[in-house]
Amino acid sequence: MVNNMNDRNSIYKQNLEDDIITQVAKIKNISLRDALNIYYKSRLARQINDGSYGIENMDFKYLANDLIENESELFKK
Repeated sequence: MVNNMNDRNSIYKQNLEDDIITQVAKIKNISLRDALNIYYKSRLARQINDGSYGIENMDFKYLANDLIENESELFKK
């Protein structure tokens, strides 16, 4: 039962990350590869991975916008 819950949480987080990355790529008109690299360098990715602040329960669109607004330095080339 515990492994089943961990598997579900892992899948949920993966889907959330995929949705955030896709949304960032769409908003910023960048490739998925660039969005992926930006996401995995972000504080947001660490917070979701750690389960900090229950952030993984927020809407992916909100989180994508939050990443763009609050970690804008990651988008500079």
